[in-house]
Formats: sequence, C-alpha cells, structure tokens
Amino acid sequence: MNKVRLGIVGLGNIGRYHAEYLQAGKVSRCELVAVADAYTPSLEKYKHLKTFEKSEDLIHSGLIDALVIATPHFLHTTIGIDALENGLHIMVEKPISAHKADAERLIAVAKKHSKQVFGGMFQLRVEPRYVKLKRLIQNGDLGRLVRINWIITDWFRTEAYYGSSSWRATWKGEGGGVLLNQCLHQLDILQWLCGMPSMVRGFCKIGRYHDIEVEDDVTCYMEWDKDITGVFISSTGEAPGTNRLEICGTRGKVVLENNKLTFIRLESDMIEFSKTSKSPFAKPEVWNIEIPFETIPNTHSILMQNFVDAILDGTPLIAPGEDGMGSVELANAFVFSSLINQPIKLPMDALAWEKKLQQLIAESKHQKKVVQVASDDFTKSFNR
Repeated sequence: MNKVRLGIVGLGNIGRYHAEYLQAGKVSRCELVAVADAYTPSLEKYKHLKTFEKSEDLIHSGLIDALVIATPHFLHTTIGIDALENGLHIMVEKPISAHKADAERLIAVAKKHSKQVFGGMFQLRVEPRYVKLKRLIQNGDLGRLVRINWIITDWFRTEAYYGSSSWRATWKGEGGGVLLNQCLHQLDILQWLCGMPSMVRGFCKIGRYHDIEVEDDVTCYMEWDKDITGVFISSTGEAPGTNRLEICGTRGKVVLENNKLTFIRLESDMIEFSKTSKSPFAKPEVWNIEIPFETIPNTHSILMQNFVDAILDGTPLIAPGEDGMGSVELANAFVFSSLINQPIKLPMDALAWEKKLQQLIAESKHQKKVVQVASDDFTKSFNR
C-alpha cells in the first residue's frame, strides 16, 4: 500500500472540517474516497465521493483502508469495533467513547487487532505551548510538582447551541455536558502532562445556565499519589470567561494564559530554602521567563498525517487511541462523584458509572427543543 483510502462517518461540524482539509490535500499519501451520514442532506455536497447512509455499509464496502469516526459520542464504540473487526484502521474523534466501560470494550478489540492502527484525535498534543510545557516538566525545570490549577470557563454557549441538535447535552446523546464535550482536550492534556490523579471530587451543576439535563458548570478537586493537588474549573455559561493553566513545582511555576507561556523560575528549591533559611520572611529569588511559541493553524491535519504515516510506515502515534481512556475517565468520574456526593478513587469502577448513566437515561424527563441555528465558525474553539 502506498496510499491510504480514507472514509469519514459523521458529517457534523468536525466531520466536515476533516473532509475539507483532506480534500484540500493537507495530508499526503491519503485520499478521502467515501463518507457516511444518517442525515441524507449532509451527503449532498459530497456527490463526487461514494456516499452511504449507514456506517456499516461504508465499513463493508471494500472502498476504504481507514475510517475517521466523527459521529455523536455513543456511536464511537460500536462503529469503532465494527471497523476494527472488518480490517480497518480507525481514527476516533473525542471522546473515544461516551463512558469508560465502552472505552474499555473498544480498546480490548483494538488490542486483538494490534496490526491495525487505532488513533485518537487529540490534536492539542502537537500544540507548541503544551509541547514546551511538557518538556519543562520532564526535564525537571519545575522540580517536584505540587499543584495544578486549570480554570477554563471561556466555553460560553447559548441556548441556540444546545438546541442545534437533538443529541446535544443529553445523557442519551452525549453522556455528559461540558466535561465530556468541550473539555475533553484539556482533560487529555492534563493527564498527558501530569499523569492520572489517584482521587477526584467533583462538584457539578446540572443545567445551571441552560435548559439542559447535563452539567454546564463544574469545580473539581484532584489528588495525585505524590502529594500533588489540583483543581479543574469549567463552564459553558460564564462570560467573558478565563483560560488559565497554572502548574506549580518546588522550583517555580508555569502559567499559560492570554496566549503567553510564563515560567517563574526559583533560584533554589522552595522546600530546601524553607528548611535552611534563617530569615522568617525570606523568599527564594525568582526569574521571570517568557517562553515563546507559535500557534499551529491546523493541528488536526498533523494528527491525521501521523495516522497515515503510522499505517504506511509504522511511525509511532502521537495520540494512540487507548490514551483516550484518561480523559473519558476523568470526565465520567467528576460527574459521578458529584452525583453520589463523595470522592472517587481512580481507576474508577467503569461498570458502576455505566449503570448510573443508564439510570439517568431511563429516568430522563427532559424535553429537548431543537431549533434552526445560524452557521457559525466553530473552529474558533480550537487551539486553547
């Protein structure tokens, strides 16, 4: 094989975005040859390709080598398993599954078909700001980590947004709210940089700002085994909102905010300084260092190129699909903790949350109102 024949299932906002850059030739050695969507009008602009209304027909068509899965969340697992079992490589949009138990099922099948490439579309991993941040941590420039705070409340969404699709902001359609939808990439970066916490406690408000049945305002506390604590705060109802990531270590802290990455470096380790200083009010000397970085315009295409290279050349994946488990587990655990009003130790009990989620779906009485909305540029939410 010298070229990968790609198919896309799901032609909502992100599916159309993938199709656009693929057709523009932004990814080499691959070709978009077919698409599928259950909503027939979505297929109209792709008549130059082979089109399908059912994912299984595309999967069994023999026309493609790899499938990009960009459907609503609950379909990711079933479509992913079907594709893997029929010999296809898969690239799955976030989240890899709507809940941890489904993610475990998808990953288990992927392991059985280890010769096929299973990628996750976690494009922030190639953003230079996060790459440099990870390097600071790995090189020990921050010393031993002690605290992580991420306030990302600039996800403001209107009622029209939630009314744009019947599956949005429902337990049955998405499996969660701001954590599982908007924050998945940040949760991926959080665990990519710092590892998975050992315990979480979520405080989630259901429909605080919107007429929805899932969380749209969250404050979450985390603990790691190595005496690290953290807080993750998010909302889709707060304006103008904030996006500030602060990681503190014994040798300083790094702050990412307003498109600037600042390293406040300590001349000496703060713990050692505290133990050895003779002055009761002394502080370690600090250096303020601004770390430059560039913003990459199309990080999705970089992940897709890496996916194609993995298929053709065996290149290691930047974001292996199984890595998507971490962000799904965090999103699930925060909400589950809030609903049962107690901390949850990680790894969480996947089946317990699945049972609770099924209960939420079965007992749902929320009346979803679907409305016609304006076509806005959703890509403004990239590169956070």
